[in-house]
Amino acid sequence: MALGLAMIVLDSSIVNVSIPTIIDDIGINLTDAQWVTSLYNIVLAALLLPFGKLGDARGRKLVFQVGTVIFVASSTLAAASQGAVMLLAARVLQGIGGAMIMPNTLSTVSALFRGKYRAAAFGVWGAVMSSAAALGPLLGGVFTETLGWRWIFLVNLPLGIAVFVSAIFLVPKTGGNASVAGAADAAQDARSRRVGVDIPGVVLSALTSALLVFGLIEGETYGWWKQTSTQLKLGGLSWNRDWLSPVPICLIAGALLMAVFILFESARGKAGRPVMLDMTLFRIKTFSWGNLAAAAIAAGEFALVFMLPLYLINARGLNTLQAGAMLAVMGLGSIVAGAQAHVMAARLTPAGVIQLGLVIEIIAVALVAVLMPVGFSVWWQLVPMAAYGLGLGFASAQLTSVVLSEVPVMQSGEGSATQSTVRQLGTAVGSAISGASLAMAVNGTLPARLESLGLPAKVGDGLAQAVSGSAGGVIGVFRSGDGPAARFGDEAPKIADAMTSGFVEGGQWTLLVAGIMLFIGLLASVAVRRAASSHNVR
Repeated sequence: MALGLAMIVLDSSIVNVSIPTIIDDIGINLTDAQWVTSLYNIVLAALLLPFGKLGDARGRKLVFQVGTVIFVASSTLAAASQGAVMLLAARVLQGIGGAMIMPNTLSTVSALFRGKYRAAAFGVWGAVMSSAAALGPLLGGVFTETLGWRWIFLVNLPLGIAVFVSAIFLVPKTGGNASVAGAADAAQDARSRRVGVDIPGVVLSALTSALLVFGLIEGETYGWWKQTSTQLKLGGLSWNRDWLSPVPICLIAGALLMAVFILFESARGKAGRPVMLDMTLFRIKTFSWGNLAAAAIAAGEFALVFMLPLYLINARGLNTLQAGAMLAVMGLGSIVAGAQAHVMAARLTPAGVIQLGLVIEIIAVALVAVLMPVGFSVWWQLVPMAAYGLGLGFASAQLTSVVLSEVPVMQSGEGSATQSTVRQLGTAVGSAISGASLAMAVNGTLPARLESLGLPAKVGDGLAQAVSGSAGGVIGVFRSGDGPAARFGDEAPKIADAMTSGFVEGGQWTLLVAGIMLFIGLLASVAVRRAASSHNVR
C-alpha cells in the first residue's frame, strides 16, 4: 500500500523539473507543458471521491489493482510520447489510475489495522506521503540529467509491477462483500450498504473538485480576474476574452456546484437513497476538524515546497541536483518522524503529536525565512529543513489516524477519499497563495531597489515583473550578463544582486503565508484534540 501511494505522490512533483527538457525534446509549446502538470492533479482531485466510494462498494483491493494497471500502462504511454496529444492523454489516464490507487491505500490501512498497530501503520502512510512529495524533485532531476526525462515515467513500470504482484499475496480483500468490518460495524452503518449508484453525486463531486483545483492552481497563469497574456487553450478550445480570465468563472462555478452537491447529497441521504458522500460523517468532530487541519497543513507544505526550489536555484545559484538533495532532507526527516510517531502517540496521545508536529513545522518555517538572505550560507538551511520534515512526519501521520478513527470501517474508503480530496484542495490553495504572495511582494518591493541604482521607474517596474513572471529565473541571466542583460553593461551584476534581494524578500513573505496556514492548522488541531479526548481516541 505504501509503495503504491509513493508512486502516485511522486508523479505529482517529479515532472516539474523536467518540463524544460520535455519542451525541447518533443517540441511541445509552453501552454501544453503547463497542462502536463495540471491535468494530472485536476483529474486526480476530481475522481478521488468516486473511486474511494467504489472501493467501499466493490472491493478496495480490486479497485487498487485495476488502478495500478491503468497507472503503469499510462506511464509507459507517457514515456513513449512524441507529441503533446499523446503525452496529455497519458497524463489524464495517470490521473484516473492514481485516483483509484490513493484513497484505497488509506481505506485498506484503516480497515485492516487496529490497536497499537494502527498508529504505526498510519505513521508509515503519512511518512511515505510527505517524503515522496519532497523526493520527487530530486528524482526528477537525477533521471533528467542522467537517464533522460522519459525515465520519470518509466520508473513506474517496475514499481507498478512490484505493487500489483505483492498485493495479490499480501493485501487482504476489504470492502464490497469481503469487508473486515464486524457485525456491530455493519449494523451501525446500514447507510453504507445501500444498493445503487449516485450518478448525479459522482458528476457533481468530480466537476466541483476539477473546477476548484484548476482555478486555484492556474490563477497566476491566466489571471485572477483580468486575463494575462497567456491564453487558455486545450485541444481546439480557447478562451480569448481579454477583459475576463477563465479563473474566476471556474472558482465561482466550483463554489456553486459545491453548495449544490452538499444540498443534493444531504437530501438523498435523508430520503434513504444511495449517496456519493454521506454528509453525516461531518457530524464526527474529529473528522470535520481533522479535515480542516489537513487542508491547512497541505496548503502550508505546498507553499514551502513551491518556494524553496525557486529560491535555492534562482536566488542562491544551486543546480537542480543540489537543490533536490537539499529538499530530500525534508523527506528523510519525515520518514524518521513517521516511524516514531506511534511511540510518541503512546505518550502524548495522537492529537498531542499532531500539535507537536505543527509547532515544529511553524518554528522551522520561521528559521528558513530568517536564513534566506544571501549573508547566510545556504547550507544552514539544512537544519530547519530537516526539522520541518520531522514536524511534518509527526503531524501528517497521526492526523490521518485521528481523522479516520471514528469513521465506520464500511465507509473508510469514503472517508479516506474525502481526506485525500481535501488535501488536494489544500495543495491547490497553497499553490494559489504562494504564487500570488510571491508576485505581489516582488512587484511591491523590487522596483524601489532597482530605482536606487539609477534605473528609470518604467525600467524598474518592467524588470520586477520579469522577476515575478519568471519566478526568479531571469536573475541568472543578469548574473551572467548575457542576453537582454548585456545592454546594462557593468550594471548587470548590481541589478542581479538587487533582483536577488527582492526575490528573497518575496520568498520570506511567501513563507509567512505558509506559516499562517500552518497556524490555522494548529488551531484546528486544538479542536481535533478536544474532540478526540471526548471520545478517548488513542
